[in-house]
Amino acid sequence: MSRNTVASYCSDVEKFMEAVPCSPELVKPEDMEQYLQSRNGLSKRSQARILSSLRSFFSWLVIEGTISDNPCDKVDSPKLGRYLPGVLSLEEVEAMIASVDTSTWQGLRDRAILEILYGCGLRVSEAVELKISCLYFDKGFVRIIGKGNKERLVPVGEMAADAVNAYLERRPEPYDSKSDDLVFLNRFGRSLSRQSMFKMIKTQALIADVRKEISPHTFRHSFATHLVENGADLRMVQQMLGHESLSTTEIYTHVDSTTWQQVVLEHHPRR
Repeated sequence: MSRNTVASYCSDVEKFMEAVPCSPELVKPEDMEQYLQSRNGLSKRSQARILSSLRSFFSWLVIEGTISDNPCDKVDSPKLGRYLPGVLSLEEVEAMIASVDTSTWQGLRDRAILEILYGCGLRVSEAVELKISCLYFDKGFVRIIGKGNKERLVPVGEMAADAVNAYLERRPEPYDSKSDDLVFLNRFGRSLSRQSMFKMIKTQALIADVRKEISPHTFRHSFATHLVENGADLRMVQQMLGHESLSTTEIYTHVDSTTWQQVVLEHHPRR
């Protein structure tokens, strides 16, 4: 698993053990149910993630011989509906990119980030950790090290490549050798944080008057949805996004009702 996933799972387990009044060996299914109910302000998806974290932890205790049964096995997971991600229109993506002030190196960096997020469909962690040595613009792709340390090659268009190159020409001096190969740096020459990327994107959405809940992942969702809507093969999109399962990629087959109506009317035998 990625470092972020491990950190989240550990945090879930620590918070649970702080809340229950007994040691792990004495935890009962009722303790878990009460804990989840006490956190009813969380979404069902977040509650399911917490239960998944706890299930992994108690499965490990079973393997270690500390307990004989996993108490999570008797706790029902919250019922999750089909998740449909928020998506920007092409006009909204272009408005956000055009709204960036590129008169400074920070502006060139921010525009490059937006171009690479949308142009390659990267996760925010992949954009933060993107390395100069993984840019192969002359061959038209970038090398990404994704979840589980898995490598994939993603095609990159001229607009994204040009934006990154323009930023690299004015990129600040790296703080140390650890930061030397990183593409996106902060004003101190160190790695740009995920939080800074989130903040920048929300700021640009306000400037561009994009009135949607937005995050770096919104660009990834938009990238995939627009590809599928324009006829890209689902398995090709799966490979570009780095999804293990095709079922994960299938969420991008949703299109708006206007598109469906147009397709049906154009292809219906009695149109």
